[in-house]
Amino acid sequence: MEFDLLATLGDVFAKHGPAAAAVAKTYSPTDFSVHFFLQLAVIITASLAVGWAGRKFLGQPQVVGEMIAGVILGPSLFGLFMPEVQAAIFPKEMKNVLYSGAQLGVGLYMFLVGTTLRLDHFATKAKSAIGVSASGIAAPFFIAFLITPILLTIPGLFAEGISTANATLFMGACIALTAFPMLARIINEQGLANTTLGTLTLTAGAFDDAASWCVLALVLSAFGAGSGVAILAIGGGILWAGFVMLFGRKLLAPLGHMVERDGHMSNTVLGITLMAFCVSAFVMDAVGIHSIFGGFILGVAMPRGLFVTELKKKVEAITGLLLLPMFFTYSGLNTRLDMINSVQLLLIAGGVLVASVLAKFGACYLAARMSGEDNRTALGIGALMNSRGLMELIIINIGLQKGIIGPALLSMLVLMAVVTTMMATPLFELFYGRKARESGELEPSPARRPATPA
Repeated sequence: MEFDLLATLGDVFAKHGPAAAAVAKTYSPTDFSVHFFLQLAVIITASLAVGWAGRKFLGQPQVVGEMIAGVILGPSLFGLFMPEVQAAIFPKEMKNVLYSGAQLGVGLYMFLVGTTLRLDHFATKAKSAIGVSASGIAAPFFIAFLITPILLTIPGLFAEGISTANATLFMGACIALTAFPMLARIINEQGLANTTLGTLTLTAGAFDDAASWCVLALVLSAFGAGSGVAILAIGGGILWAGFVMLFGRKLLAPLGHMVERDGHMSNTVLGITLMAFCVSAFVMDAVGIHSIFGGFILGVAMPRGLFVTELKKKVEAITGLLLLPMFFTYSGLNTRLDMINSVQLLLIAGGVLVASVLAKFGACYLAARMSGEDNRTALGIGALMNSRGLMELIIINIGLQKGIIGPALLSMLVLMAVVTTMMATPLFELFYGRKARESGELEPSPARRPATPA
């Protein structure tokens, strides 16, 4: 066991899965640059256009439009109707470059989200957050326990020879996921960032996603990666999060004092802040959780007040408009919705969708009610916690890459992720948002305000 863990630690800088497949032509640095800037132009254009259409015609927040734009730019639509053009703009050689930018975007965004988390709100709602989080984990795994034996009877959904236990753990992790980055974006766009409901939902979503990643580490360890993978992920993640929460505020406080003293954030303070973000993201990525949790945990420990105001002025717009859409596009390039190509698979996909909604929405609603929340608030929490978003795409693409699932099951889970995310805002507005805006608890509907970057 000790040797296994030491070997895993030594593999932090080793290859983590295969690189994108290459073709015969070799790319020079100039080739990468030319494609990269063209890709950024296409990504920004698609994100703005689809985001606008989503707000205008579907009442969806900007972030849902960006998610759909990423899928549109991939093989599901753009690559289906214009394969040569799509391949020319997004060649395989560029996927690794785009991946790095995508991780920077989503990690930096979650860092900014962490700086807005109200710990005082969490303290008053700790009981509800813990109850919602625990239910949002337990119920999905129970549902996975019920449906996985059925899925295992369908050839091609899971890898041949996979045990029922490992298949159940993987499905449970997929159903238990909450779209942590997208949930944060929706909360910001709906004016919930400084509310107890927003803090409760975001905190519960963070715990659920972290638990799902730890379960994934356990499944990967059974697929030949070794038990050290699970030990490093769970132990390393807990140790780093504990260190940041216990000592981070004191260590980072001088940065806030400098900003308050100068009345603005200097480049030196900004540089130190970004360096700390990169270190935290690296640690969480290296242990096997995900860089977004490193960014989020550090953001929670950052100074408040003028520091956060200045930080957002400097990095928020570029993160929301340029870097984060890269994350959605990269995930969309790995998505194939055309894999659900039979009535049987369509019915199974519908069953997975219904089971996932019941497990997440229903369980989180009941937990919130049992924790003392009123019916309207509990329904709002359930609607938000039910969204899966692109975190789902990350974990299922890992499952495909590691040989746990097949392309057909991946497509079913992609469909579930898209539908549950699109459900979130309309259901939230129906159950909670509309009445809260009428009573003045929340700002007017985003559809009636000029769009701003998240």
